[in-house]
Amino acid sequence: MEGGKDFKWHLTAIVVVGIWGMTFISTRVLIENGLTPQEIFLLRFLIAYVGIWFISPRTLLCRTWRDEGWMLLAGVTGGSLYFLTENTALEVTLTTNVAFIVCSTPLLTMLLARLFYRSERATWRLVCGSLLALLGVGLVIFNGNFVLKLSPLGDVLSLTAALCWAFYSLIMRQVADRYSTVFITRKVFFYGVLTILPAFVVRPWQFPLEAFARPAVWMNLLFLSVLASLVCFVVWNFILKQLGTVRASNYIYLNPIFTSIGALLFLGEPLTPVALLGAACVLCGVYLAGKK
Repeated sequence: MEGGKDFKWHLTAIVVVGIWGMTFISTRVLIENGLTPQEIFLLRFLIAYVGIWFISPRTLLCRTWRDEGWMLLAGVTGGSLYFLTENTALEVTLTTNVAFIVCSTPLLTMLLARLFYRSERATWRLVCGSLLALLGVGLVIFNGNFVLKLSPLGDVLSLTAALCWAFYSLIMRQVADRYSTVFITRKVFFYGVLTILPAFVVRPWQFPLEAFARPAVWMNLLFLSVLASLVCFVVWNFILKQLGTVRASNYIYLNPIFTSIGALLFLGEPLTPVALLGAACVLCGVYLAGKK
């Protein structure tokens, strides 16, 4: 990974993905406390949206309606639809299925970038590194217990979530040079909140307000909204601009490693030698794919 400047952004990408890897544990705790996936997402993005106004430009709209449309799509693909499909998939299929399929996002991003941008080259390092990392992801997720149960609905929802994030990365490429990163992130939060509201027509709010007094609820909500959303979304959009869509997306392969570490520390879930081998494959694959 060349150059001091690029090294800084590679390291930052690892930190951001590490934080995102811990969000699964926080989400699981909140679900166990009675919050539904859509309630978690609404609170997460709503708090982040309020917070970002303290650092965001006061401009309300983009310069053109076409750009406003791109922001709407970013709010859907990187916000409401992504989180709704991923979290709903967790309710109808195995967690291992969801985690493995969603971690195909970097490969999908590479294919879509190659399709829409002829200048985007899929080098042998990038392809081989991505495949090696994906193999490692499978070893980490299944953790020596190879159980794969087909669930058409859950698997389709997981694939939809992966496609959403891939399209979100490409949309960021469209608008990154015309608007500030903080402004873009604020618009993503706004349209994410706006487009999740119809889901409450199908599944109305049910979490009691007095339950917010529980430390497990408000502490995990603050982690998800302030650190994992407000801070990490802003920083990630900077990373996409500095490293490029495809190279930055490869760091998503590290997500299961941090989730497994968090599960070991906070949930007591063991790590097997197979998972450690998978972690080594992921690290080697990400390094190979990250080299120019």
